[in-house]
Amino acid sequence: MAGIRTTDKSQQKPGAPVAVGGDEDVLLPIPNLEVPKAAFILAHPALTNLHDDARTRLREMIEKDETAPYLASLPPTLLPDSGALLERLRKANAEELEKLDARVKEAEENLGESELSEALRARATYYALIGEKDKAVEAHKLAIEKTPGLGARIDITLALIRIGLFFQDNKLIVDNIAAAKALVDEGGDWDRRNRLKVYSGVHALAVRDFKSAATNFLDALSTFTSTELMPYEEFIRLTVLAGVFALDRVDLKKKIIASPEILQVLPQAPLLRDFANSLYSCDYAKFFRSLAAVEDEYLRPSRLLSQHARYYTREMRIRAYGQLLESYRSFTMDSMTRAFGVSEEYLDHDLSRLISTGRLNCVIDKVNGVIETNRPDKRNAQYELVVKQGDLLLNQVQKLSRVIN
Repeated sequence: MAGIRTTDKSQQKPGAPVAVGGDEDVLLPIPNLEVPKAAFILAHPALTNLHDDARTRLREMIEKDETAPYLASLPPTLLPDSGALLERLRKANAEELEKLDARVKEAEENLGESELSEALRARATYYALIGEKDKAVEAHKLAIEKTPGLGARIDITLALIRIGLFFQDNKLIVDNIAAAKALVDEGGDWDRRNRLKVYSGVHALAVRDFKSAATNFLDALSTFTSTELMPYEEFIRLTVLAGVFALDRVDLKKKIIASPEILQVLPQAPLLRDFANSLYSCDYAKFFRSLAAVEDEYLRPSRLLSQHARYYTREMRIRAYGQLLESYRSFTMDSMTRAFGVSEEYLDHDLSRLISTGRLNCVIDKVNGVIETNRPDKRNAQYELVVKQGDLLLNQVQKLSRVIN
């Protein structure tokens, strides 16, 4: 079993990423993040149309990677009749770990520092591969302590982030992103620096920070090599989803719609192409249809984004409403229903909710069937802010004077 990076392609598992830019030193997709994605789909009744394919893929991946600990952690209903498979995989795990323990012992007793580091990393990698979380984390931390090279320590830290993503352990992810940033600042190369941006972007999506995700993804767009984390096509999809959400209209055109890297992939994802283009071109009826389809195809089935699906679609509706209304002082309800391709009942309900919570600056005149914009006065708002901050400062000065006296 190779370490986290390998130069021997014969030791790579089928489907392992190919290095970009002629570098033979590649990161392996360990742990395999496709495994929990398939389990996520199986665990959700609303995604029954995807269950058969997900069940087949999950069983195949578990058997290929010998992930007995992970299989044992799954609810029995996800993969029924897997008892014999579990026992067989446990036996395979025990045999492989016995070999890896012997390799570590041999390195400790008879070999040098680099051989010991490689042996420790190989054992840590196998624990991560089979889904033995606690032992994998412990083994990776030990490997970091025994590994002298800065690049290798960054790779091990990135592996800890992947373990965190595999098990959705936010603390493990946050701690190791911070550790990886510190190591990269010590002198990490451009490849590892760009990989870390992708890892940071994925975590930003997980915690609903779409702006940070878009920034990180776009920074890494032209030099993406993090295929151990996700396929390039998935990276482009996430970049488009984050970019459409976070970028203003000028940057949306420049960085997403007209991006050469994104244009190469979007023909295979016409839904995302229509989603971005319809918002930019103000085709709101097409945008609403695309948004509904994006929710069904890319948000709900995504382990990363499903929990943010309602938030994402609501914020995108607000953006579309605001983009239309900002050009007018008033707009008839009939014209707006036609513009968005929805019923007046739906529009009235949706706008009323958003207006009542302060998300849209307009009012609905039900008698005349008109929506009137109510733009905030920026000058008065700035004046009120200065007055408020001045009051706070005066209060602090008065408190300080009393303490001094």
